[in-house]
Amino acid sequence: MKEKKYPPVLETERLILRPITMDDKTAIYKWASDPRVSKFMIYSNYNSPSDADPWIETLYDNERELDYGFVLKETGELIGSGGVIFKEEYDHWSLGYNIRYDMWGKGLVTEACRRIIDYAREKYHAKKIVAVFAVDNPKSGRVMERLGMYFHKDCEYSKLDGSETFMAKKYEIVY
Repeated sequence: MKEKKYPPVLETERLILRPITMDDKTAIYKWASDPRVSKFMIYSNYNSPSDADPWIETLYDNERELDYGFVLKETGELIGSGGVIFKEEYDHWSLGYNIRYDMWGKGLVTEACRRIIDYAREKYHAKKIVAVFAVDNPKSGRVMERLGMYFHKDCEYSKLDGSETFMAKKYEIVY
């Protein structure tokens, strides 16, 4: 079995950002089974906590894979996840995130992603961060704008199972 390369725990004002483990399946299921959250994600709606197993098993195989669980300091609950992964073939870091529906609109994703990006810049001298959002999900685009990202081009992406394709916008920031 390949040795996992876990990123360090990070903190923000309201969050603890920590590696995701198999113990998190039930919490992940809370947002990954919510069609409001999974609607624009690349994965299909989860039907059980064990649907998270294949994803969790693939995490942390690469040192430049900074995926984090977002834990609310106030309650200790895992409320979302996200991070950046270095895409060597494109020479950029790809940003992604999701969060429980009841946590939307509180600035938590922006707070978490800002800290993760700062860490990638400190540790790996990340020069370019790229993210994509569905045009029908403009709130995700606003997160990217608050992170200082700007529109790069129109594009599209599909769910992993090919069930749906979304018109999208690609945002990026170059440092």
